[in-house]
Amino acid sequence: MLGERAVVLEAADLPPGTSSPVKAFGTTIALFNVGGDLFALENRCAHHGGPLCHGRVSGALLPSAPGEYLYGREGRVLTCPWHGWEYDLETGKTLFDSGVWVRTFEACWEDGKAVLYDRRAEAPAG
Repeated sequence: MLGERAVVLEAADLPPGTSSPVKAFGTTIALFNVGGDLFALENRCAHHGGPLCHGRVSGALLPSAPGEYLYGREGRVLTCPWHGWEYDLETGKTLFDSGVWVRTFEACWEDGKAVLYDRRAEAPAG
């Protein structure tokens, strides 16, 4: 069951590569369009409450051998604009500790509109 539903934006108001804060389910949510895929997280960094909607979406350095630098996960890592905490856009977990996370919401396009579902999940799985 997907839970409560909220229509939050027209697709034209959130082109690929942009983000927007939206209100739904009694909170502010950071909504991101990454190449047509929608991601929605609570708009409050777990560190000091920074506005995640103003964060940068990119990739991250991956675990690798000494002296080797592997970059990956392009378009799936959100960096908080205040202190640089990095989050997985899909799970809301920080990259440094999976026990630290922000709430995520199911997000999709329906009839040219961005729609959110409140799953009321506890901590992310894993």
